[in-house]
Amino acid sequence: MKVTNTAAAIAAYVLCCRDLVSAGPVQKRGVLDPLFEITTLGGMTFKISQVPNKKFYGQRKGRGSMAIARAYSKYGAAISDDLLSTIEEILKELGLLGNDGAGNNTTADPQGEVAAVPQMFDSEYLCPVEIGTPPQTLNLDFDTGSSDLWVFSSETPSIQVMGQDAWDIEQSSTAKLQTGESWAISYGDGSSSSGNVYLDKVSVGGVTVQNQAVESASNVSVSFTQRPDTDGLLGLAFGSINTVKPTQQKTFFENAVSDLASPLFTANLRKAEPGNYNFGFIDTTEFTGQITFVPVNSSSGFWQFTSEGYSIAGSSAVSAPHEAIADTGTTLLLLPQEIADAYYSQVQGAVNDVSGAGGYVFPCSASLPDYTAMIGSHQAVIPGDFINFAPVDGDTFEDATTCFGGIQASPANFPLAIYGDIFLKAQFVVFHGGNNELGFANKPL
Repeated sequence: MKVTNTAAAIAAYVLCCRDLVSAGPVQKRGVLDPLFEITTLGGMTFKISQVPNKKFYGQRKGRGSMAIARAYSKYGAAISDDLLSTIEEILKELGLLGNDGAGNNTTADPQGEVAAVPQMFDSEYLCPVEIGTPPQTLNLDFDTGSSDLWVFSSETPSIQVMGQDAWDIEQSSTAKLQTGESWAISYGDGSSSSGNVYLDKVSVGGVTVQNQAVESASNVSVSFTQRPDTDGLLGLAFGSINTVKPTQQKTFFENAVSDLASPLFTANLRKAEPGNYNFGFIDTTEFTGQITFVPVNSSSGFWQFTSEGYSIAGSSAVSAPHEAIADTGTTLLLLPQEIADAYYSQVQGAVNDVSGAGGYVFPCSASLPDYTAMIGSHQAVIPGDFINFAPVDGDTFEDATTCFGGIQASPANFPLAIYGDIFLKAQFVVFHGGNNELGFANKPL
């Protein structure tokens, strides 16, 4: 693919390369939910278990720089010229960014990328979703930081499809085009995805919505074209940020919630092993102690909550109230700058290498302290070894001397911290749509 400038080439690439985990067989179950004193026998429940995706294409080196650039781009924050230059050098070294001789930067075919071990940098999770009649199964990214269900389809130009399974609209007898409706998502790198809107039958784990809005991509940004196993996104934030115009559409969860035994879903992501999502029930074997529920401010369309402060290495709590988002679609834990600074002041040799790696780095031999987020009465502990995210100057932790931190600063002028997978892999999280709450509990790690 040809692009016309360095920034576009790099920004297009940084969104595309993520470790993938896909979902395995689902299981329906009914349980007694002691937290809400109801017996979940009258509605549907299902579990989606994650398994490693063996077809992942990605790179080891530069994972930290890529991760922070992806997060900033997702929320429309500017990526600094220094970070773009750093990523350019990484891609050139990996043979993934070159020059066509006419001054235009090019990105390599993703089939030539170096395969990464999913468990090392587990940062994206895919789940099977059935669409249409007869059902067509696509692997979608469940994302609590967005609200569109969009897919590669028979309307997607063939040049933009690079290994993805596409929804064949004409093969679905229940697909209904919504004339006059369209969707478009823009990203911080200047790219976008857009297309038409259909209503069709969508099933996840045996729960079916008959007239779910399915957004068919007639244009896909390079950032998604170069992710060969991601067939689209299933947004699990609130419908108020759905991009369909002129009529916003409800998310799958919002449409399915009345059929669920309890109006909630849970995320139990894991470090270096498969995790799962549960819909309609809380599995009491997946967490320890009690679940602490806190109010959600959904006015921005996100699962937004307040963290009252933090502690480092088990020290006394520091009051530092800040608003945050629980986002399964972001890899890192992005905190206010002063909190990130406070954390790395406790890590020997750590430096904020903004002009190089794009954020905080430290000697791989350093011992990282635990970080504890204070959320209501809950103390959410993220072990230090979870925070050692990726090597900077080597392909593996064993051959690297410098490592990139899983805690980084949230974008300047962005009002919310982003509690991504570094945080979520250490916690059991309940997304309660009935009470508009988030629940947090510790779990076996």
